[in-house]
Amino acid sequence: MSSQHEQHGEHGAHAHSGLRALPSSLNAPDVLVAWRRRALLVAALFALLTLPFAYSNEGRNHILRAYLMGYMTAFNFAGGALALLMLQYVSGGKWGLLLRRPLEAMTRTLPLVALLFVPILVPRIGGFLYQWVRYPDAASTNQAYANHLITHEQALTAGFKRPILNPHAMIVEYCIIYAVLFTLMFLLNRWSLERDADPASGTRASYERWRTRFENLSGPGILVYVILMTMGAIVWIKSLDVTWYSSIWGLQFLVAQGYAVLALGILSVVLLSRHEPMKTLLRTTEQHDLGKLAFAFVMLSIYLCFAEFLIIWSGNLPDEIPWYLNRIHGGWWTICTLDFVCHWLVPFCLLLSRDLKRSKRKMIWLTCFMIFARLVDMFWLIEPNFSDSAGNLHIAGNLGMLAYITVPITLLALWSAYYITQLMRRPLVATNDPHLEEIMEPEHAY
Repeated sequence: MSSQHEQHGEHGAHAHSGLRALPSSLNAPDVLVAWRRRALLVAALFALLTLPFAYSNEGRNHILRAYLMGYMTAFNFAGGALALLMLQYVSGGKWGLLLRRPLEAMTRTLPLVALLFVPILVPRIGGFLYQWVRYPDAASTNQAYANHLITHEQALTAGFKRPILNPHAMIVEYCIIYAVLFTLMFLLNRWSLERDADPASGTRASYERWRTRFENLSGPGILVYVILMTMGAIVWIKSLDVTWYSSIWGLQFLVAQGYAVLALGILSVVLLSRHEPMKTLLRTTEQHDLGKLAFAFVMLSIYLCFAEFLIIWSGNLPDEIPWYLNRIHGGWWTICTLDFVCHWLVPFCLLLSRDLKRSKRKMIWLTCFMIFARLVDMFWLIEPNFSDSAGNLHIAGNLGMLAYITVPITLLALWSAYYITQLMRRPLVATNDPHLEEIMEPEHAY
């Protein structure tokens, strides 16, 4: 291994006659400037389209719910990228070399994602979303129950969960979550550049030193991230219905993050492969491997969600079954079916195809479809938590529901522009990586 790496030249050892040469420039292509400009235009356009909904109480409520949906989708991209980046450092594999720079760029959007949640921390705004913010103490909760604003079960459950679900605790939890995520993001991104600039780059000693450093951080980091992400998912989404509980909720969100991040990561790499340096780097072999990894996350998502549904439905427990009934009755069966078809059935069936996983054009369409499916799933998770929508999907004549289109697109377009900006700030190829030589072999070598 050492002798192989010592043969490397300026870009990590490609003087070997059997290897393809890296492009002279490893920087992001200039086309990203146009991509960022388009993303900002989309964000501005859909922000303007959202304004008319703010002139009615119902419209404002839907804007806030849609805002939470957009925030959670952006958090899934940024936080999920951090988890997947750490997973790659622990597990290894040449697929990580292709996704490393896009994943790092996604993690560096965490400051923007953290800023997006600040309005929800304001009690007057958060009170429209969370019962425990609207009624933060026992007296206000009892008064709401006396006025028939909440049910007896909601009042009782809120009392049990108040040590965790209260406005002050949410601020503390928010600070803890992002303080840890910022620390992990900073170290992983800083060390990545330092490793490429290591004077001993290409030697066995350099590889082992950096591998040990990344693994020592990423191993415990994954465990800490899972705990913090579970806490965030419970507080930000599950607590919209204080009576709902699930022991597998955090793991479902973790897998859903991997699902979404892989879709966006593959989309980014394939689009970038139209230009150098990713055009040289991305072989059909590695694209196929990424497709298989995405297929694994699709299957795992199906297993976790269906297993939970099957256990609860077959048990017919009165404390748990209403959560599903609210998402099936009153027109919600259409959204439930759409979620199943888009989120699981279509990706599962299409990713079975070897030819599709090796086609750039088809993978672009499929990954875009998978990102759309994540938005459908977030809508199905969030909207039925509210009394006016639980078991009653009222789209016809309710223009405020269009906020579920305009607001998430606004936030995600803004996030995408920042993601592209971060992607432009670093070379797209990590040169001090033992898998670089393998990827630079001709395709026929496999």
